[in-house]
Amino acid sequence: MRSTLTRRLATSFAAVLLGSVALAPATLAADVTDIGYVDQAALSNIASFTNANRQLATFKASLDRQFVHRMHGIRDAGIQARIAQEFQNKLSSRQRELFGPLLQRAQVAIASVASSKNLSVVMDKRIVIVGGQDVTANVIDLLNGPGDPIPPVNTPPPSSVGYVDQTQIDAIPKLKAANDDFQKFQAGQQSDAQTKLKGAKNDADRQAVLKDYQAALADKQKQEIQPLVDQTRDAIAGVARKRGLLLVIDRSNLIYGGTDITSDVTTALK
Repeated sequence: MRSTLTRRLATSFAAVLLGSVALAPATLAADVTDIGYVDQAALSNIASFTNANRQLATFKASLDRQFVHRMHGIRDAGIQARIAQEFQNKLSSRQRELFGPLLQRAQVAIASVASSKNLSVVMDKRIVIVGGQDVTANVIDLLNGPGDPIPPVNTPPPSSVGYVDQTQIDAIPKLKAANDDFQKFQAGQQSDAQTKLKGAKNDADRQAVLKDYQAALADKQKQEIQPLVDQTRDAIAGVARKRGLLLVIDRSNLIYGGTDITSDVTTALK
């Protein structure tokens, strides 16, 4: 029951916007010939990545044993937190060591394939339903070939596909303030609901508490978050029209190329 109560509602502007932005490529990709996509899950299955994953898993198993030993007998929450952070940093550092060079090599391979095929943008396959050119096999061939992929000489051509870094949009003061306020409201509602759940006598009472909790969050989001989400979407659409872009995606789904309109959007929202 507690897991149902604490399930996080998507509250950031990035999360709310992504639901609509991510659908755009599916409807337009068939009409644009210079769009490519890569199945990054397939890339993760090549030998170099699977080997790195095995090494990371072995390293983590060793860290876990060391962590249990270090935590034994420690009751101070502050010390526990510092130890946990120390071990998390070690794991993150090892992950960067193992995967950093591989990701950089993959990026060069993608850029090389995109340049050879005159693609202005390459995106993640997850957001493409129809259309576009699948260059996954070409990229894998380069990565499995002898030597390192050679970076393209030319920069990506101008693209009709734009992108926004929605983490930067979330950081705009008025958007961040609204989101922070929502998080505080959510925490208060969660605390109240947990108290009520303890006094619930049956499943019907518990379901009523959960229903009220979810309704309160939905109402708060509708009043404070949704108007700003609408403003942000309108700002993105306005910039896209001015720049002659056919579609805009989130930067997290972009692999190569594209037109960055983040600064234009943040300026329009301030």
